[in-house]
Amino acid sequence: MHYISTRASSGNAPERKRFCEILLEGLAPDGGLYLPEYYPQVSDATLTAWRGLSYAELAFEVLSLYIDDIPAADLKAICDKTYTEEVFGTQEIVPLRPLESGLYLEALSNGPTLAFKDMAMQLLGNLFEYELARRGEELNILGATSGDTGSAAEYAMRGKKGVRVFMTSPNGRMSPFQQAQMFSLQDENIHNIAIDGVFDDCQDIVKAVSNDLAFKRQYKIGTVNSINWARLMAQVVYYFAGYFQATRTNAEKVSFTVPSGNFGNVCAGHVARSMGLPIAQLVVATNENDVLDEFFRTGIYRVRTSADTHETSSPSMDISKASNFERFVFDLLGRDGGKTRALFHDQLNSQGSFELGADPAFAMAAERYGFVSGKSTHADRLATIRDTYQRFGTMIDTHTADGVKVAREHVQPGVPMIVLETALPIKFAATIEEALGQPPARPARFEGIEALPKRVKLLPADAAVIKRYIAENVH
Repeated sequence: MHYISTRASSGNAPERKRFCEILLEGLAPDGGLYLPEYYPQVSDATLTAWRGLSYAELAFEVLSLYIDDIPAADLKAICDKTYTEEVFGTQEIVPLRPLESGLYLEALSNGPTLAFKDMAMQLLGNLFEYELARRGEELNILGATSGDTGSAAEYAMRGKKGVRVFMTSPNGRMSPFQQAQMFSLQDENIHNIAIDGVFDDCQDIVKAVSNDLAFKRQYKIGTVNSINWARLMAQVVYYFAGYFQATRTNAEKVSFTVPSGNFGNVCAGHVARSMGLPIAQLVVATNENDVLDEFFRTGIYRVRTSADTHETSSPSMDISKASNFERFVFDLLGRDGGKTRALFHDQLNSQGSFELGADPAFAMAAERYGFVSGKSTHADRLATIRDTYQRFGTMIDTHTADGVKVAREHVQPGVPMIVLETALPIKFAATIEEALGQPPARPARFEGIEALPKRVKLLPADAAVIKRYIAENVH
């Protein structure tokens, strides 16, 4: 399997790379995102064969379709090491729980940091360590987090040989629990950087540093954000796992609702559907930062300024530039790298928006690719958390509540609707308490975490300053 950039020019033969090359690279040199040259197709017979597999076995089968430069025995060992009951708390790894008639929650938050990001990040940590040892190299990971990516990356990489993590986050914009999870880590290979700005400033810094090819090569900069294909690829697996739990035969379809900020999680669903998984709808649920909902309703993709990015009670989705959206638009436009570059590089940089509403391709988003969307507000969030707890005795976090609210608007008769759980409620305790008048349960290992000493550096939203900080701390 080879990989190409979403901005690969059709006039020239696109530069094709193998999986382990893009694993350590992040953004493509032209500023685009890597995608496989094609999506492997999964037949009815293959779906049937995969039905009885454990999660680790299923992960190996799915990943094998995309990774052919790691020996099969080694890849299987990495999957077996990653997806264990010990790490994820249950034998199923991602158990499906019925909520109400036709609506399910897929539990993705049983990993070390209590958020769905662990599902891919634990694999990524093991892949990085394997490949770096094989090459005898080191990697300096630069990341941006709005809350959960950071802790998931740091817990996956702490103590790993040959890896350092430099994680940027928007100062004061994460929940106290999320901050404490990251900033309390004292491992020498973990560097937390609080940026004076919003998440999009952090994401812009990561892209700016990644686009400085000389610096990137000199300091061996890699990424763990969902711009890294390996992370997105790992997330494809739990769509298959959810489907198998919700159905008895391959003739049945399911829909997925995904709380969405950066479009990585739901983009993995797009990949699964493109491979042939019988998905009816992919429902994009946003909060008040409704850039994606606006696009799927109108065809207009309009990036907000930092000042127009709302601070909400589902903060991991307080994002106005959806990095992974470029991957979907590339597919939507018939994989035309020139067109994709014109939109995401030229037009977004000069005008801050682009419009596809009049383009015949726009109708394909719903008709061919199954995308629909909706949004949720703070009032909706509180009402959904309250209703879900009172009627079903189930406590859900704020992002999952956005998903449940929007999912209910798109349920189709006879088609199971699976909401992807985002995190455990403890990560957003203040809003849970506001909704229910009681605090959420806290796993024993996180007792008193907010009171632990913190290791964090406050820096301005300036890529040059961040580069200097990295240079000073790489030895």
